Amino acid sequence: MKLIASLIMAAALVAPTLSSAAQPAAPAAKADLAKGEATYTAICASCHGADGNSGSPANPKLAQQHPEYLVKQLQEFKSGKRANAIMSGMSAGLSDADMKNVAAWLASKEAKPNFAKDKDLVALGERIYRGGVAERQIAACAGCHSPTGAGIPSQYPRLSGQHADYIVSQLSAFREHGNKGPGQNVGRGNNAQMSGVAAKLNDREIKAVSDYIAGLR
Repeated sequence: MKLIASLIMAAALVAPTLSSAAQPAAPAAKADLAKGEATYTAICASCHGADGNSGSPANPKLAQQHPEYLVKQLQEFKSGKRANAIMSGMSAGLSDADMKNVAAWLASKEAKPNFAKDKDLVALGERIYRGGVAERQIAACAGCHSPTGAGIPSQYPRLSGQHADYIVSQLSAFREHGNKGPGQNVGRGNNAQMSGVAAKLNDREIKAVSDYIAGLR
């Protein structure tokens, strides 16, 4: 009898645990666009434009960017995985909820079109973007970022209409990291795939593909 009573008591203790484990996870809270706009206006708008369409070639356009990508970049600026003195400071005070709200608000804004400026290089840029450079094992940009530069949500960022100067700076930073020596921590090192691709591009090719991307729509 004592053994049976002990088994019943043990079952009673375990049952709530099993029942709790079987419950579905609570749904993630939805982003608050109003809070996102308020945070963006207070912290980000002076560099990235009132609606995410930066007017400065040095600062990226953020409008219509995939929110998952924006959250990832903000988290990595905050953690130091992506090095940038200005953005590290700007992101330091943001919570995960702040980042999610800002990213969702930016994703809701329409990106303004841009255009290519260097007609002598745009054909080379198109070849690299659409077909890569097979003899040097350089993959086509379109394979991940789509033929129109729209990217793939949750995986690869939108590029179309981005400032060519900004793309040049980021590809150069990826290349610097891809070509770093042992023990060095230089360039942009938060994407091994991009570091590998950019490491194979020369200055002319980087400029060409960046200018072509600016004109994508």
